[in-house]
Formats: sequence, structure tokens, C-alpha cells
Amino acid sequence: MTTHSFTVGKDQEVLATLQAAVAGAGIRRGSVTLIGAVQSAAVSVMRKSDELDDLVRDYHQPLELSGTGEVVEGRLHLHATLYGEDLTVGGHLHRAVVGAFFVNAYVTEVGPAP
Repeated sequence: MTTHSFTVGKDQEVLATLQAAVAGAGIRRGSVTLIGAVQSAAVSVMRKSDELDDLVRDYHQPLELSGTGEVVEGRLHLHATLYGEDLTVGGHLHRAVVGAFFVNAYVTEVGPAP
């Protein structure tokens, strides 16, 4: 197994930057771990009344970020927990933009599905 390290820098969007890095490295399947901080983010959770309907919420303040995810057939899928001055939220990460800090991602390639 090979683990790749990628950094998302100031003013970069996390998902787009990491998706490009994963594609550039030719990673088709893998597990992802994230740590860092962002200036804004959008995450979704499933509605209580309908698990197929995502409730997306936007957050605009400095947020610590930790997350996990996967790469399946070259596509990135991430879940994150965000910690701010007055909130803690988590869910499926739709977008996040780095402010003054960074987000580091560690992607470990795995073999094909059985």
C-alpha cells in the first residue's frame, strides 16, 4: 500500500483541489484522512423525514476540520466534522475553502474491490 500526502493551501477549494490531486496521482481506490482548517464550508446530513433528501447547510467562519473518506473509481467522497467558536457540525462535505491555514489529506491506495 502507498500513502500519498496532499496539501490544500490558502484560498483553495478542498474538494476540487484534492480531486485533481487524486486524478493526477492515478489513484482509483483508497481511504482518505483529513486535518486542517477552513474559512467556509457546506456540509449535508440526511433529513429525518427522508434519508434520500440531503439538507445542505453553509458555514462562514473559521472552522477546524477533521475528516475521513474514500476514493472509489477515481472519485473522492468525504465526510467531515467542523469545529467553530460556537458550533460543531458534521456530515457529507460538499465544499470548503481554506482561509489562513491549510488542509492536509493523506490518501492510502487500496487494491481493487473483491
